[in-house]
Amino acid sequence: MSTSDFTPRLGIYGHDDSADQQSRGCNLWPAGYGASVTAAGGTPVSIGMPESGHSWEEVLKDLDGLVFLGRPTVTPRQAANEERLCRWCRDHELPFLGVDRGLHALNVTFGGTLHVDLPRELPNALQHRHPPEPGVRHAITVTSGTRLAHLYGEGEIVVNSEHTRAINRVARGFRVSGRALDGVVEAIEAETDGWFALGVQWHPASVTASGLDIQLFRGLVEACRERAAQTTYQHAAA
Repeated sequence: MSTSDFTPRLGIYGHDDSADQQSRGCNLWPAGYGASVTAAGGTPVSIGMPESGHSWEEVLKDLDGLVFLGRPTVTPRQAANEERLCRWCRDHELPFLGVDRGLHALNVTFGGTLHVDLPRELPNALQHRHPPEPGVRHAITVTSGTRLAHLYGEGEIVVNSEHTRAINRVARGFRVSGRALDGVVEAIEAETDGWFALGVQWHPASVTASGLDIQLFRGLVEACRERAAQTTYQHAAA
């Protein structure tokens, strides 16, 4: 398989409110996760939870990767289903990008914990959210030697910030790949080389994202191509 000719199908799970925004700050492509996936060379596919009596395997069987956005509110049943989704992706090494609540679901699924109210729990932290003004931005430090560093480069980058929750304890099997200057975790990734799994706190497809944020989607698309090529090789060798 020629990886450059392969267009992976990427499932987008959760509510994409970025797609309703009028314009994008960097003006390079329209706002929204579908537009960002397309710009990176993938085909976006909107997905929801499995219907009663069905499984995530049926929902994901024709997909090459996943963008997990999550939902504004989650019932216990939905939370359990989302945990199964994260575990299915890990067990099948399906390339995974978790954004904001998707990051939180990924971390909690594998044993991590959250700060549920940053202003109260970490009163000396930066102002990560500033209602009613959207689009607060701040610098983060990218950890050297990580996948995130490969995509963004090492050192400091500036990201948008609209959240009141954040990671407290990082899940087993994951490492921190980005922190705000106050120490708040802004990105994690799977430690294993076999599974491309990144979770970020910022919103890389909103109007306040930078042009550099397309690298997250390009990295996901490339991981999908590599996985598809490896699968084809294994089938040919069998």
